[in-house]
Amino acid sequence: MKKAILIIILLVFVVAGFFGLRFYNKYFGNNVEKDGYILIPHKANFNQILDSITPYIKDRESFEAVAKDKGLNANFKAGRYHIQSGKGNTDLVNMIKAGNQTANSFRIGDFGDMYQMIGKVTKKTELDSLHFVNDLDIVAQEKGYRNIEDLKKYFFIDTYNFFWTVSPREFFAKFEDQYNDFWTSERKNKEQQSGLTREQIYALASIVYKESGGKKDEMKTIAGLYLNRYRKGMKLQSDPTVIYAINKETNFKEPIKRVLYKHLSTPSPYNTYANAGIPPGPICVVDKNSVDAVLNAENNNYIFMCADPARFGYHKFTASAEEHAVNAKAYQDWLNSKNIK
Repeated sequence: MKKAILIIILLVFVVAGFFGLRFYNKYFGNNVEKDGYILIPHKANFNQILDSITPYIKDRESFEAVAKDKGLNANFKAGRYHIQSGKGNTDLVNMIKAGNQTANSFRIGDFGDMYQMIGKVTKKTELDSLHFVNDLDIVAQEKGYRNIEDLKKYFFIDTYNFFWTVSPREFFAKFEDQYNDFWTSERKNKEQQSGLTREQIYALASIVYKESGGKKDEMKTIAGLYLNRYRKGMKLQSDPTVIYAINKETNFKEPIKRVLYKHLSTPSPYNTYANAGIPPGPICVVDKNSVDAVLNAENNNYIFMCADPARFGYHKFTASAEEHAVNAKAYQDWLNSKNIK
């Protein structure tokens, strides 16, 4: 009798263990075949979620069962989700229900205009570029600007993290906060002392950035040079402004490797060979160093600068027209020797 009872108890434990193990594996055991990311749009349905996650999991049926049991078919949040090895169905379902998505990194570079920038950015967002541009146009108009292009000064070159589901207003708010934090009372004081408007500061900063190639160690020298030209009433004659003027006409589809004499008369308010003064706006998104370079420009007497073929990416500076002519000839000869046209 006792033996029979022991056998029954043992069978109960075996059956309980079997079903307990099945329950554990179904809800908590690793069901991820390989790491990856899935995108769940706001208008997705449950079947779309299943189809998106299927390539990354071992057992679709168990995931579907747990998902329905936990209400994922009726309650989920859009987003970009990281499917990680070692995660069970419960982990995956809870992640999607809670909206614990993984951010994407966005590189904001020295884009020539906002449309170019948004075209790149929206490759990592749920919304398309037209939607982004239209919404940011509205933001610009609410701030008293003409359109999205006038928001360029709010952005700085750097790498940022955003969710795939970021809205245009959320996207802009991050940069507006950064812009406001950047303009400390100290910088505002230097702005007033410079005698320049903020738009002029950003326009000069963009020229400084392009001329320096983003190298911080020449920025203040270049800023001092262009301020010398501006305050003497000279044309700034910056090659990057000519390149920008041409690029604007071609929607940045025809890169200019070398500025030729025929380019210098390109009709554009940004062309500093054709127009005196500072351009009406920045010719690119800038970094913080270039703005600080204008606010803290080097006190020098330089009027001329020319790329230095002996030090790639750097320049020769001078106040002498004769010396500049020699430097320019050396650079032109170098370009010719490299067949750069």
